Amino acid sequence: MSFENPKNPMRAYLLAAVTGLIVLASPASSRADEGHAAACPSTVDLPAELAGWNTREPLKAGKSADKLDNATLGIGTAVDAALLGTPDVKYASRPEKPGGSVSYGGLFAFTAQEAGRFRVALGSGAWIDVVRDGETVESVAHGHGPECSGVRKMVDFDLAPGTYTLQIAANGQPDLALLVTRLP
Repeated sequence: MSFENPKNPMRAYLLAAVTGLIVLASPASSRADEGHAAACPSTVDLPAELAGWNTREPLKAGKSADKLDNATLGIGTAVDAALLGTPDVKYASRPEKPGGSVSYGGLFAFTAQEAGRFRVALGSGAWIDVVRDGETVESVAHGHGPECSGVRKMVDFDLAPGTYTLQIAANGQPDLALLVTRLP
């Protein structure tokens, strides 16, 4: 009995699927993943706009947009954000992906002193919105941080001078590395 029998293409398909699963589950693929993680140096040279990423300060997220005096981000200063359970957050504008009752989020204020392109860098894939006067600002670019940096997600916005609310939603953990920076 041959798996390549043209009268039984399902057998060929099943053989290919099982072979693929065996390769994925093999110890060799585990060793490759371990080798990749081990290849990262203890420190990574970052571009100037991300320079603050490796020296983060703790900062608690705000629960609502009208109470952000103690949840203000400095441009170029990274934080280890302490987030709140999603049910405890009152978003300024409903996030497109708000997360469920077991996710985490929060609000932060930041000020753009002059017009330009600003980048929000995150250590996770959380959903973010930048909001001004109740309106969500459209993002202009998305990307990932440098290899081995811990920056998982970067989102860019073209902003006018003023104060903005950064909304974090749908994070899987109660903490999040976060940086808002102005691009050159």
